[in-house]
Order: sequence, then C-alpha cells, then structure tokens
Amino acid sequence: MLLHDTALVYGRYLRQSLRSRFALLFGVLTPLLHLLFFGPLLTDLPLGGQGSSWQVLVPGLLLQLGLFGALFAGFTVIIEKGQGVVERMRVTPVSRLALLLGRVLRDATVFVFQAVLLVLAALVMGLRAPLPGVLIGFGFVALLTLSLASLSYALGMKARTPQEFGPTINMLSMPSMLLSGLMLPMSLAPAWLDVLSHFVPFRYLVDAVRDAYVGRYTSTHMLYGVLVAVGFTIVSVTLGTRVFRTAAA
Repeated sequence: MLLHDTALVYGRYLRQSLRSRFALLFGVLTPLLHLLFFGPLLTDLPLGGQGSSWQVLVPGLLLQLGLFGALFAGFTVIIEKGQGVVERMRVTPVSRLALLLGRVLRDATVFVFQAVLLVLAALVMGLRAPLPGVLIGFGFVALLTLSLASLSYALGMKARTPQEFGPTINMLSMPSMLLSGLMLPMSLAPAWLDVLSHFVPFRYLVDAVRDAYVGRYTSTHMLYGVLVAVGFTIVSVTLGTRVFRTAAA
C-alpha cells in the first residue's frame, strides 16, 4: 500500500510540474547564469583542487540547484493549506509517509532533470568529466533534494504564512551556501573559515562530488559525503513524516 499510495501522490504532483514547463526550466536559470557568466572568470585560475576550473565549479552549481530549489519547496504546502488541499488529504486513508515521499520524489525527479540540463550546458562550455562521476553527482543531487525538501515541507506544515516561512529559509540557505564551498573550494579560505565550514553538512557533499568529477571514487571525501548524504536523508525524511502524521492527527 505504501508503494501504491506513494505512486499516486508522486504522479499527481509530477503531472502538475509537467503542465508548467516554464517553471520546470526556470529553476535551472540561476545556476546556468553562474555557469555562463562566472565560470569563464575562473578559467586557468589555481583553485586549490584537482582537475579544471569546470570540474570545481559545476559540482557546486549542481548542489546549489538542489539546495535552493528543495529548501523553498515548502511554499507549495502553505498554498495547499490555504486552498484546503491538505485538509482534504487528511481525511483519506493514504499513508502519511506516502504524502511526503510522493512530494519529495517528484522534487528529486525535477531537480535531477534540471541537473542534466546544467551538465549538458557545462559540456558545451568546456567541462570534461568521467561519466561515472557525472552520474554520482546526479545521485547526490537526488539525496540532497530528498532531505532538504522533507525538512522544507515539514516547516511548511508548521508555518502559518509565507511571511514566516520565507525569512526562515533565507536564514538557513545563505550561510549554507557561503560555508559549504559551492562556488569555490573552502581550501582557499582562511584557516578559521575552513574549520567553520566543516560544521556545515553540505561541505562534505560538495567535496565528494568534486572528487567524483575527477575520477576519485574511493577517496575520504567520497566516503564522508556518502555517509552524510544518506544519514541526513534518513533523519530528514523521518522528521518530515512525523510532522505530517502529527498534522494529520
């Protein structure tokens, strides 16, 4: 029943996304602009990492796509609460876990699709990376989306208005972006800033994807990245499910 219910919820929200093709492509616009206008500035600069500047920048942009997109996913729950959609779902026998999984799996599908478009554009710009590394990068985008979208939906269920939700997300997203080394490796930062960045879980995901893009699949960064991504996803989905169950009680 869980798989059946999840498929129903997933299909419903995926059809909504496919009907809005402009929104589907608009989400990749910001990282694409970074790629086009910021990427060429880094060419031939010593960035303190393995591989070319594109192999440093593109992994960060992929995770930036998941970070900002997934964190703001909870806005849809606030809208649905105002329209009575959540209230109608509460009286159905659908699994509360399925109500969350269907949503976050739709988000993961959308953001991985956008990540594919971003990598294709990067290949035109000059990116060269092994295919297994690129596929690993997509896997990290999916895990990041599952975890952050779960937390975002949980917050959306608790928030009463968008005015409460938006500032909270901005307060979390900006430090996460700056301290995780999305744009440039944190090895370029002063020692105190590099140490501080290790308290941000997204730092480990960025380092892991950058290693994957240069073919280092068994590095320490990869191990830490996988452990953090999987652990963070389990905790986030568990927390999000608990909030959905409580809200539906």
